[in-house]
Amino acid sequence: MSEILFQTIDWNSIPKTEHIGESGTAYWQTLQLGNLRIRKVIYTKNYIADHWCQKGHIVHCLDGEFISELENGQNFKLTKGMTYVVSDDVSSHRSITTEGVELLIIDGDFLKPTNLDN
Repeated sequence: MSEILFQTIDWNSIPKTEHIGESGTAYWQTLQLGNLRIRKVIYTKNYIADHWCQKGHIVHCLDGEFISELENGQNFKLTKGMTYVVSDDVSSHRSITTEGVELLIIDGDFLKPTNLDN
């Protein structure tokens, strides 16, 4: 990973991009720093992701609540102040909301599993 100098993030100055879900919409504000991606994401009411995600994330719930559904049928409810962590290619997951949610999502190469056999 490259060196990241101290900086602040003014989310008000970062444009939003729209991502349509199976239902509802996600709005992303994305900061890319080398292989590190930091996003502030809002899912609207009745949002269901349109795909199963294999990417690793650190997801922190800033406001509201959502369900992180795993492809194996498990569901985890996260509310304001809660966080989940998963590595790349470990658990297929997608997000679902009924009332909407605001999240901080961090991901990057540091979440790729390493070969522990060496």
